[in-house]
Amino acid sequence: MEQLFVRHDDYISSVPMGYIREISNTIEWNARLIALRGPKGVGKTTLMQQYIRLHYSPEDRHVLYCSADTGYFATHTLTEVADQFARKGGTHLFIDEVHKYDGWSTEIKDIYDRHRDLRIVLSGSSLLQLNDGEADLSRRLLFYDIPGLSFREFLRLETGIEIRAIRLEDLLSAPNEFCSLVRSKCHPAEFFHKYLSEGYYPYYFEGKKIYHALLENMVNYVIDVELTRYRKLDVGNTRAVRALLQVISQMVPYDVDIAKLSRSISIARNTTLSYLKHLEEACLIIRLFADIDSIGDLQKPDKIYLNNPNLLYALSPVVPEIGTVRETFFVNQIASIGHRVEYAGYHKGDFLIDRQITIEVGGPDKNYEQVEGNEQAYIAADDIDSAIGHKIPLWAFGFLY
Repeated sequence: MEQLFVRHDDYISSVPMGYIREISNTIEWNARLIALRGPKGVGKTTLMQQYIRLHYSPEDRHVLYCSADTGYFATHTLTEVADQFARKGGTHLFIDEVHKYDGWSTEIKDIYDRHRDLRIVLSGSSLLQLNDGEADLSRRLLFYDIPGLSFREFLRLETGIEIRAIRLEDLLSAPNEFCSLVRSKCHPAEFFHKYLSEGYYPYYFEGKKIYHALLENMVNYVIDVELTRYRKLDVGNTRAVRALLQVISQMVPYDVDIAKLSRSISIARNTTLSYLKHLEEACLIIRLFADIDSIGDLQKPDKIYLNNPNLLYALSPVVPEIGTVRETFFVNQIASIGHRVEYAGYHKGDFLIDRQITIEVGGPDKNYEQVEGNEQAYIAADDIDSAIGHKIPLWAFGFLY
């Protein structure tokens, strides 16, 4: 146990405190059992360590941070650690990379049931493994999905400029007022396209020159290790899944042709649909449907996007189509803040938000032709600085969190 506290001290004393994401304030850290869920590199570990440093003194032994992927857990169990920690008066146990520990959900369930005064915070980068553990911990585990950086957060880290997040309804009701505020502090267009290419994952600020290579490595790990292990992907089909992502990275934002997509990677239609579901579960893609409530496991999505525009630039063998980049950014930012996003339908606009608001995404010359007569319709336009009526700069939707 003392060995764990020595490592705890090293981790917590060295965590950077220059910027703390506001999402930390939305987490109920004192709930009995919570899990921070998100792709590798979005900052889950940093959030945990920053919270401990802010709320506990260095000598406080009521809190313990440990990582389940260290050698310590090759000879010790989670149950053993929790029992010893609780016996010594510990109240808050933070376990990072919990998915690296075989049988973690069973042991966490046992710990939860036996130590009622112990608060447990988990994190893991294998979304597939965490999702599987959710069944064992039903009615006990509270999940928090941690997204990558918003454009607003990227701007803060890149320039030091602090601008408060805005709710979607407030942006739509007074867009010009908000855009004027942002422009009084910076020229957002100067940084926006850089963000689209390389600003979503926080580790961009640690390795800018190898950023896209790190993204590609992360994608390969998900396919080669996680999908084969947790979703029984045949090793012989990993190449086809990589090809599938590459095809998606080059798709223009029109209706999806699953038959054509399947032929392009030489995989059966239903197998392709199954792979798409798993890729979304791993936060590598986003599937959109015209009606979320009625979708089945093997239903054809109406639109498919990579999870965020950075993946487009990392995986596409050519320069990504700008329309795809714009729509990928918009869907990612809106979905990350918890809004319901659906395909609006042919000739009705691009996206239906929360069953009420229609958004059409495009360039500076985009007009209202597709959404004419719809008072709840707006245009998110790239390469403009000011809002004009219901036409709002695309970058403004990057300030929602």
